[in-house]
Amino acid sequence: MHDLLLMLAINLAILIAFILLLWAYAVRIRDVSFIDAFWAFGMVVLAWVSWLQIDGQGRRADVLLALTSIWGLRLAFHLYSRWRAHGEDPRYAKIIGHAMQNKNWSWAKTALLLVFLTQAPLLFITSLPAQIGIWASEGGRTVMGPVAWGGIVIALIGILFETVGDAQLKAFRADPANKGKVLDTGLWRYTRHPNYFGDACTWWGIWLVAAETGPAGWVSVIGPLFLTFTLTKWSGKPLLERGLAKSRPGYAEYVERTSGFIPWPPKVG
Repeated sequence: MHDLLLMLAINLAILIAFILLLWAYAVRIRDVSFIDAFWAFGMVVLAWVSWLQIDGQGRRADVLLALTSIWGLRLAFHLYSRWRAHGEDPRYAKIIGHAMQNKNWSWAKTALLLVFLTQAPLLFITSLPAQIGIWASEGGRTVMGPVAWGGIVIALIGILFETVGDAQLKAFRADPANKGKVLDTGLWRYTRHPNYFGDACTWWGIWLVAAETGPAGWVSVIGPLFLTFTLTKWSGKPLLERGLAKSRPGYAEYVERTSGFIPWPPKVG
């Protein structure tokens, strides 16, 4: 059986190589916004690198690779297309601008330290269920049971939920009549963040598939725990909603009646 720490070290080295190449490209175009697309694609890369390093992958490893790839490639294409259509993300421009002014750093140093080298470990930690689950599945030693099959269902629900939510938001934004308005129909009627909820569902499902392999799989729970914390308490929902509260006149009322994360019928009255 391949050494887990060695596999993870190889994965991390490959990830850092990707990150540095992308940073060099960002310096050339002076825009880091495409890193959001790599957040998803990078997890696909780590899953594939893990899968290629083990012998006799087996059904569970194939399932983990497939779920990660379906989720990551879909999301990466969506985010990359959004970046190509709309250009630089104002959030990143603001972060870099403030740091350059306060710390007197160059644009390149700021982008490297505050964006690219920050994203790498977060991406690596979040995708641990896929990496460790694939490693623990080498040779197809463990038979997939009800926990794994339940995880597959949860992951697929998450992928579908996020896909539909993103499509609804894209269609809403494409209509000029909706400029400045709040999307409160479709999935957005039941949760203010269908995309974040879908992400969390997907990775909790992937973790359940990995957890059935034993202690190594259990430990990888740090991935979905960290992702859920990030989306709900750190850089996801709180940061986004602060901006929307300032730019959308009806957003405060939307917050009052709509669940912040887990889908739930809106409050009436």
